Amino acid sequence: MIVLIDDELAEIRRILDDGLLHPVFQPILDFRVRSILGYEALIRGPEDSPLHRPDQLFAAAARQGLSLTLEHACREASLRAFAAQGLAGRLFLNVTPGCLLDERLMNGPTRDLLGELGIPPNRIVIELTENQQITDMPGIQEALLQYRGRGFQFAIDDLGEGFANLRMWSELRPEFVKIDKHFVAGIAEDRIKFHFVRAMQDLAEICNALLIAEGIERAEDLVCLRDMGIACGQGYLIARPASLPIRQLSRQTMSQLDQKSLALSPTGGGPGKMPTARTLARMIAPLPVNASNAEAIARFEADPELDVLPVVQGWQPVGMINRHSMIDRFARPFRKELFGRKSCELFMDHAPLVVDQHATIQELAMMLALAPKHYLFDGFIVTADGKYIGVGSSHDLMGTITEMQISAARYANPLTQLPGNVPINEHVDRMLQLDSPFVAAYIDIDNFKPYNDAFGYRRGDDVIQTLARLICEACDQQTDFVGHIGGDDFFVVFRSEDWEMRCWQIISAFSLAMANMLGVEERLRGGYMAENRRGEFSFQILPTLSIGAVKVSSGDCDSHREVAAAASAAKKQAKKKARDPASEPLGGSLFVERRRVGGAEVVTTPARYMN
Repeated sequence: MIVLIDDELAEIRRILDDGLLHPVFQPILDFRVRSILGYEALIRGPEDSPLHRPDQLFAAAARQGLSLTLEHACREASLRAFAAQGLAGRLFLNVTPGCLLDERLMNGPTRDLLGELGIPPNRIVIELTENQQITDMPGIQEALLQYRGRGFQFAIDDLGEGFANLRMWSELRPEFVKIDKHFVAGIAEDRIKFHFVRAMQDLAEICNALLIAEGIERAEDLVCLRDMGIACGQGYLIARPASLPIRQLSRQTMSQLDQKSLALSPTGGGPGKMPTARTLARMIAPLPVNASNAEAIARFEADPELDVLPVVQGWQPVGMINRHSMIDRFARPFRKELFGRKSCELFMDHAPLVVDQHATIQELAMMLALAPKHYLFDGFIVTADGKYIGVGSSHDLMGTITEMQISAARYANPLTQLPGNVPINEHVDRMLQLDSPFVAAYIDIDNFKPYNDAFGYRRGDDVIQTLARLICEACDQQTDFVGHIGGDDFFVVFRSEDWEMRCWQIISAFSLAMANMLGVEERLRGGYMAENRRGEFSFQILPTLSIGAVKVSSGDCDSHREVAAAASAAKKQAKKKARDPASEPLGGSLFVERRRVGGAEVVTTPARYMN
């Protein structure tokens, strides 16, 4: 909507000259560590002005040829407000691509202002908007090299809204990519949106970028995005933009994040015991933010083993001081005299890695792998309900990961490297403890022994490894657990809603794979000649699959033993169905136990899965 103003130019000049721009900040949640990654700076005009809304303000500035001037004023107002409040984390500044070549941003007042406010460039994320066409891509790319050389990072806005930002992503390679709110609203129920975002996530992993889901307004969507593995989120459900934004997540948001996903990899330590950031936290007495640099130096000198010092305001972490960086600065002439009495805030890292105590080891490892290198040396601050409880080191994290890998290898099947009996049982017990519904599927190869005897154990191993690969490809790596009991027996814990379709996909793919392992003649005949168990030379049909599935709801079972027994019984029914002489030759059978006690339903194999 175009707002008509008697003297539009005069109104814009009044707003700019009198400093009437009003910055607000909206927090960005980091799902991986359950803390605030940073804030996006947004702008408002004066409340008594017809240009109060940002869309009207920027449209008017464009008509008057003052877009770059307004952008510069917005940056300055946002930076000053951000510094005045001492907000932690990164600051996302909205910038049009053409503004990147403006000297006021590149080498002029903005750079000087950052130095004046004590905000290091590595805390600034330049968020490029798509409302302006890029006409000088080589110039923009050269400018990006200069910005990145100083420590700035980049984000692109509204991925999915148009094709232009897909091109921006491929050519500018931003560190952050924001998903348009259209794909976020209702994603928990909309499978099309879900798969669109999953495709974006695959691209982000290839490009080493982090996705930020915008416009989160429902708890169901927040949990869905978190479980998909999306890195960050932003929206009214988390917090609305405010001039005085929240500094820690609300209890409501934390409660939603407490609905933790179950890890799919074995972690050791017994059922349900998952290493977290709390496990790695080491209590180091923090420095108050008003402590002097001299006090920090004294702490390091008194304890040679102390590598970092956390800095807090009250009990909220606001920074981290690195030992080597601090001592190096004060080793120069007159530094102690000049800066010794000044606040330790002067030389601390204002954007330390802050994680919630419930962050898993896997989440921490991913965070450090994608973070700037200095976090590997500084480690991370651990909080409980937003309050400081200790510091974790990368060294301890790597040690824990190594132990987990050794434990996983100890219980993995040597042929397929899939989790064996112990981690399968632990995972089922964790599901039962959390009352999380699932489907247990027991997968077995029919007619495998004659094939193994006829063609040798090497060919038999190929069949088992092929089946392992097909099962993993058919399952959702984010939600489904695949285990190898031993021999030709596999066990899958499904949480995918379309688990039944995935079972048929496994049966069909295995049938096709087996046909391709034999010659043309055997494929045409549907089998081969070999000795049977009685030593008689006879026709043998190709190996097929039998799958027995059990739906387990809250309160159905008390332990993995009951689940295993029920799945084994279902598998026997599936094999019985496959051997039924009245049945036509099939590519496999699926038997689903649908009732809690007694009775079962046999699923008829669709014709498209027949040999």
